[in-house]
Amino acid sequence: MSGPAGEVPAAQPVAGLEAAGVPTVRPVPPATVGRLPGYLRALTELSVLGVRTTSSERLAALAGVGSAQLRRDLSWLGSHGVRGVGYDVRRLRGRVADALGVESDLAVVIVGIGRLGHALADYLRAEGGGFRVAALVDTDPGVVGSAVAGLAVEDDKDLEDVVRREGAVLAVLATPVQAAQRVCDRLVSAGVRGILAFTPARLAVPDGVTVRAADVAAELQILAFHTRGTPA
Repeated sequence: MSGPAGEVPAAQPVAGLEAAGVPTVRPVPPATVGRLPGYLRALTELSVLGVRTTSSERLAALAGVGSAQLRRDLSWLGSHGVRGVGYDVRRLRGRVADALGVESDLAVVIVGIGRLGHALADYLRAEGGGFRVAALVDTDPGVVGSAVAGLAVEDDKDLEDVVRREGAVLAVLATPVQAAQRVCDRLVSAGVRGILAFTPARLAVPDGVTVRAADVAAELQILAFHTRGTPA
């Protein structure tokens, strides 16, 4: 079995690189993988501004890391800037997106269309970020059939069929805590391999499946700890 939800997995090769023709001899450290979305966001901002090349210092500042750290991280992807020129923004953005596997829209199924699920569906539809809301699923008869983010909410009893129909390997879980493990098991059995769980429940999943926990209450508690004794 894999570790509890939110646990950082062992270092592993980045799958998208082989498809891009980049050797993946060394496994990419989990901490580096965790910083790649920040680099992708910064590179996207530069691309929108029409910036063609950037220095490691500027890119690092946008991503909120040190320039030496950024250079080390990008070296795991086989990407090195040119002295005196820097990084080609478009090329590096493609490399990072390939590494994360988000160069094309990935189908995501959202389960649990309460206020949170509704907001997440709207956000993903507006922001995208390489992901596409493929289907919405709920158990509430009053919600099933309603339109959310341009999609009709489907019945939970058809969950496995919905996942297979859309070819989704990613899911967002926004169900009540008591239903979380049951729904998680069904998603995994249908072929989902990555779950973003908005639940405090510690989900058990088999090897090969990754769960990232987004526990808002726990994060606020950590922030509260760090603000103790801080002058008003």
